[in-house]
Amino acid sequence: MNNGYNIEEIRQKANIIDVITSYDIPLTLKGKNYFGICPFHEDHSPSMSVSPSKQIYKCFSCGAAGNVFTFVKNYENVSFLEAVKIVADKCGLAFNIKLKRETNNQNKLEYEIMDLALKFYHNNIYTKEATKAKEYLLNRDLREEDIKTFELGYAPLNGQALTKLMLSKGYREEVLDNLGLIKNNDFNPSDLFIDRVMFPIHDLEGRVVGFTARALNDTKIAKYLNSKENVIFKKGDILFNYHRALKEIKRQKTIIIVEGNMDAIRLYINDFKNVVALMGTALTDKQMEIIKSNRSKVILMLDNDEAGENATLSVGEALEKNNIETLVVRLSNEKDPDSYIVKEGVEAMQNALANPLSFLDFKLNYYKKNKDLNKASDLVSYVKEIIGNLKNVEDNLTKEITIKKLSEEYDIDINILKKELAVQNSPPKKEKEVKVVKNKLSKYELAASNILYYMMNDLKFVYKFQKELGYFQIKEYRSLANEIIYFGEKNKEINMADFMSFIATKDYIYDFVLEIINRVNVEDLQMNDFTNYLKICQEEMQKQKIAQLKKEIEEELDPNKEMELAQKLIEIKKGCVKNE
Repeated sequence: MNNGYNIEEIRQKANIIDVITSYDIPLTLKGKNYFGICPFHEDHSPSMSVSPSKQIYKCFSCGAAGNVFTFVKNYENVSFLEAVKIVADKCGLAFNIKLKRETNNQNKLEYEIMDLALKFYHNNIYTKEATKAKEYLLNRDLREEDIKTFELGYAPLNGQALTKLMLSKGYREEVLDNLGLIKNNDFNPSDLFIDRVMFPIHDLEGRVVGFTARALNDTKIAKYLNSKENVIFKKGDILFNYHRALKEIKRQKTIIIVEGNMDAIRLYINDFKNVVALMGTALTDKQMEIIKSNRSKVILMLDNDEAGENATLSVGEALEKNNIETLVVRLSNEKDPDSYIVKEGVEAMQNALANPLSFLDFKLNYYKKNKDLNKASDLVSYVKEIIGNLKNVEDNLTKEITIKKLSEEYDIDINILKKELAVQNSPPKKEKEVKVVKNKLSKYELAASNILYYMMNDLKFVYKFQKELGYFQIKEYRSLANEIIYFGEKNKEINMADFMSFIATKDYIYDFVLEIINRVNVEDLQMNDFTNYLKICQEEMQKQKIAQLKKEIEEELDPNKEMELAQKLIEIKKGCVKNE
């Protein structure tokens, strides 16, 4: 009985063509390879090549490349081992390695402290002292199971409780202060959060990194108090509830984005589980990367006030610039999604989400605000704003539809609108254009890249390299060659797909392998070509040795040693000295 396949066996049994097409990515056979739309960038014509013989893929446009595990890892945005498990499941193969989340050992102490704080606050919600806090949560239509799911808690009125617990465990005041759990007034440390309902904030991996604390006493200065940013908590790197929502986001290919933590909680407990909340009203670059990595459309459902409307525009435009399909839900009557579901019901929310506005329609409505479009001046201003906004839109279809709508609705000649768009899109004049020149690879680097590519595909090239060259002058080439040789000796065979699985966890090597794959585009690996690449490297190495010896001769003061070096130089020039 097979207790489970190892990684190499799963890779060999998995067909990369079948796995890629399982994601509804059509592939068309052209010659020896299949071609399809690359899912890792905005691709309009098939630029991704998939080799059934090598079991690798490569995009000629964005440079994405790898084997079946790499594809799943990047497409699903999961770890390497999680990708292996997904591939195994798709192929009906057992993979019994337990998947563990990697913890950043550098910040192990901080995560440990925050986890203890979470348990402390959550356990307190079930004490008599937390009666008012519990009532607050229940009055907000949260159930006992919801309190457990979101690990909601209570910071006691006794402002020393958490501090004493942490100090008794041996944690230093400085670390606790940096994490925003305590404050140190006149060398008298005390809890930062006092008599508040605690909403934990988790990072993308599900580790608690901070808290939002809601005051129970309305006379307090701050109704909400948030953890300060620290070494493990950067609010711009997080989307609230992402670790819970991820599975449903992948299933539905849709992300619902709301403003507040309670909005996300309310939606989640009512089975709208693909919901995340912003940690503020602006969208950071890191949050954009998180959203883009899921290749899902976005439904923006921010607060139903002027600030929420303005935030919808700015966040939507940022998403639009990144070619993310964006839809908008503006809830009527209620301020936010939380109160909307409580008062209007789940069915009303289902209807709202089922009938969103396109972001284009939202913008057309937004720019009408405070304008009387019966007035020529307001109409001109409105049209110019809409067309000016289109210069940030890359999708030509969106531009065409927008212009057509403006033309039909306001009876404006479509050619005039197109001319205005051309004017808006014309780049500003520059005094002097500065060209950025990419560093060109040397003849030696190109030859070495080809040698490594050949070696990753067949052991005969590995043996010839060891016999006739055996060494690269550049460290990264040398390191990769050593890994290839080790793999070949260990397995008595080599192919690129299996080798990529072998070095998948060695980032410094893996990234370089992807570079090599993108540099080299060879289907038919010929020994004659390989021999020529070896000669190029041999000649370059000989030139370097000659240059080094000449330098040593110039600097040598001992006549006898100078004579020895000169003799060695003559021998190298004759080709008598082999590369060591």
